Amino acid sequence: MLKKILIANRGEIACRIARTCRKLGLEVATVHSSADRFARHVREIGESVELGGAAPSESYLNIDAIIAAAKRVGADAVHPGYGFVSENAAFVRALDAAGLTFIGPTADTIERIGGKASAKREAARLGVPVIPGSEGGMTDPTEVLNLVRGMTLPVLLKAVAGGGGRGMAVVETLEGLEGRIESAMREAEKAFGNGELIVERYLPQVRHLEVQVAGDGQGHAIHLFERECTLQRRHQKVIEEAPSAGLSPRLREAILADAVKLAAGVNYRGLGTVEFVVTGEEHYFLEVNPRLQVEHPVTEEVTGLDLVELQLQIAATGNLPLAQADVHCTGHAFEARLCAEDADAGFLPATGRLQVVDFSRAGVRIESGVDSGDEISPYYDSMIAKLISHGKDRDAARRALVAGLRESTVIGLVTNLEFLHELLEWPETRDASFHTRLIDERHAQRGVVATAAPPIEHLAAAALHWLAQRRAESPALGCWTLWDGFTGWRLTSGPIQAAPQPALVLKDGEAEWPVRFSTRDANAACTLVIGEQEVSATLQPLAAGRSLLQCGGRALELTIRGDARQVELSSALGSSVFTAQPYLGGAAGDAAASGQLGAPMMGKVVAVKAAVGEMVAIGQTVIVLESMKMELHVTAPFEGSLSSLRCRVGDMVERHQVLAEVSPV
Repeated sequence: MLKKILIANRGEIACRIARTCRKLGLEVATVHSSADRFARHVREIGESVELGGAAPSESYLNIDAIIAAAKRVGADAVHPGYGFVSENAAFVRALDAAGLTFIGPTADTIERIGGKASAKREAARLGVPVIPGSEGGMTDPTEVLNLVRGMTLPVLLKAVAGGGGRGMAVVETLEGLEGRIESAMREAEKAFGNGELIVERYLPQVRHLEVQVAGDGQGHAIHLFERECTLQRRHQKVIEEAPSAGLSPRLREAILADAVKLAAGVNYRGLGTVEFVVTGEEHYFLEVNPRLQVEHPVTEEVTGLDLVELQLQIAATGNLPLAQADVHCTGHAFEARLCAEDADAGFLPATGRLQVVDFSRAGVRIESGVDSGDEISPYYDSMIAKLISHGKDRDAARRALVAGLRESTVIGLVTNLEFLHELLEWPETRDASFHTRLIDERHAQRGVVATAAPPIEHLAAAALHWLAQRRAESPALGCWTLWDGFTGWRLTSGPIQAAPQPALVLKDGEAEWPVRFSTRDANAACTLVIGEQEVSATLQPLAAGRSLLQCGGRALELTIRGDARQVELSSALGSSVFTAQPYLGGAAGDAAASGQLGAPMMGKVVAVKAAVGEMVAIGQTVIVLESMKMELHVTAPFEGSLSSLRCRVGDMVERHQVLAEVSPV
């Protein structure tokens, strides 16, 4: 009988596991790193032990510290969540030795199927179809290089111990292959302590499906139906759904049967996921995730089961409380991963403080590990929340999720909120004609596609918010002074009209809109000329950080944050971020490239690829940063000499920090 569970994880999954534990009457505690002392999972669970430093190796991957924490709080079992130590056989053996129950499969099972190479061998042994490629993992870069050169391109490099897309690379050309192999191995070594790679034939335009399985560890296993995980960027999932759309009855039956065959064949205990790629009517084994998945809520929504509860029941009793005939799939469910990242910049993660996080109007299930005021750090992933919808059919579930995203507000960091909304409306998403490379291919073309202008309502609200902020900073210059230095207008007895000179330039990337203001009329409305468009608008503060905009006969509620330099807002029309720059007699032309190499985001320097005085070519990698499951390459803006280097390997650097400088030849 389990009494107290230590959750060896963080963020939304720690909060979600704790909710079920308490529902079942179990005591619960958690752990945290030094960077997470004030994190939501610590606040919400209420009992937590600090493991060590911010880096995962010092905290969430520290086996000895986790076991010591479990003993300190009096736990008799440990739930690993997903990621970190959830697939670590050594961790399971250490728990066994300490007399603690692991909520998951046995160490032996993890060793057999937790690694991609060993799992592939087990699948082949059991007659489950596998992708052609290397038989096992490879540690010699030269061996990998020679194998790839002898294969028909494209091929896929995969980290044996990896997950979430880390250490994976599609090789479509031999150009720069040595560097790509080195990068994949380095990323795998840093993330998982194992730089071993496997090489497989790359199957373009495949779908990615996974089957939720449960087993008792004694050769009995069932499936809880499949999930569609095809919509991905950089091999990382973005949208998931259950069940999969567009599968023939024969193919679905075959995939489900192979998943159960594999789980039963390795005496799987607990919950796990067997993943496949599908091309046409053929399917191939991909990997096993011997843990709870990020996207497990969509299975819960269509089956009505609490998967964490099922995990706990199996761990406590050693038995499956369900038979296959007890599991039914009803309706359809979608999940969207809302992340702090810039979709227009290649999904570059963002770090910093979240000013406003509000899902109160979303009308869908929310799983989140952050609140307003919390920080997204570079040490962990950038996910803010998961939004999950359920409907009687696929389109109903999709439309519910679209509505939920529209009613969600996140201010403070750039997010993929608008991209998720856009993605759900793509024709390929609507009719399930997608493949795993769809997002990456579409975004490779975004640079030549004009970005849609923000709504005029957002521009008007941002301009009025800026004006209010400026006047608050200098109250002596009120709105009815003879000469208003903010807006450029003069009081006269004539008709109210916008000033001839702009007072403000709102910028969004390279796009900019000059703004001219008038005095306020008898109804406190201000006439604004934004670019060439004239509107009359008022902005009225409401409760809870919201404002009501009246603009051109339309009322719109918004959440607005920012100051006189940057304005961020969110409404039913989406989200916008503007840089607010006072108009100083005309915008100056862009300065020539300085040659300074700035950090695109906060991160750790993992490699310096050139020395001071060395010649570098345009586009050549000079510095490699690591942050949030990504390697970021800082490249030379032009051909020249590396004149200064202001960082070293191991340094933590801030966003926009100058790391090096290139001087033209």
